[in-house]
Amino acid sequence: MAEIINLSRARKVRAKAEDKARAAVNRVAYGRTKGEKKAAQTEQTRATRLLDGQKLDGDKPTD
Repeated sequence: MAEIINLSRARKVRAKAEDKARAAVNRVAYGRTKGEKKAAQTEQTRATRLLDGQKLDGDKPTD
């Protein structure tokens, strides 16, 4: 005979597992420290300045 399960409890367990998976994805996407964000912004600014400095005078921006 099959084991009897509580469907309400099974839904709660499944929802909890989905929430944990979603939290793990969010930690990867948004879980950077303030220092890491600042370093990435500084690197982006430096790269932009370096690229702009190497442009020739006749170059037109391609917006």
